[in-house]
Amino acid sequence: MQKKSQEKGLLLVVSAPSGGGKGTILQELFRRDGNLRLSVSATTRAPRPGEEHGKQYFFLGREEFEGMIAAGDMLEHAQYVGNYYGTPRGPVEEWRGQGHDVVLEIEVQGGRQVKKLAPDCVSVFILPPSMEVLEKRLRGRGTEPDEAVCRRLETARQEIPCAKGYDYIVYNDRLEDAVADLEAIIRAEKRKYTRNSDCIERVLEDAEAQ
Repeated sequence: MQKKSQEKGLLLVVSAPSGGGKGTILQELFRRDGNLRLSVSATTRAPRPGEEHGKQYFFLGREEFEGMIAAGDMLEHAQYVGNYYGTPRGPVEEWRGQGHDVVLEIEVQGGRQVKKLAPDCVSVFILPPSMEVLEKRLRGRGTEPDEAVCRRLETARQEIPCAKGYDYIVYNDRLEDAVADLEAIIRAEKRKYTRNSDCIERVLEDAEAQ
């Protein structure tokens, strides 16, 4: 039988409002699926103590970063407090070419940019069961003053309507169910005809060779 060629990995864009639980969900997903890779962002800010180039971030000069934007080598980018942040295309495409599924854990603004530059990406928005639950989770952290929590809730109210532009919705009511939903999305996307367009020809060729 003819050997099946290596499939190109998926590009998964995962977004959620602050407190939506995407970090916890992805941590469990990565624990279960050794084929996944988490994209490392690039930034023009200086490294903080203990940070390493290529681990927490790719630390780039401003001119180099802007050159990558101009060349289309950034899947998404934004400026925050005078510094650039973004997702380099090169490592993502290299991993995908090796058959790994790559996760971009990014905000909705970056998600929109990625969908334009990589239309074959699979976008997932993680929703809390309700704003009441989201507020309870944010306050339950106990790490921020009330004013900061209120800002995060207001930002969430602006971000949640953006879920309508994503391919899938995952409700984070129960961790086990949310992770199972993400696993099901990955399996389904891998079996789409558009990602397996050579399968019919290959099966027929194998039949003729017998």
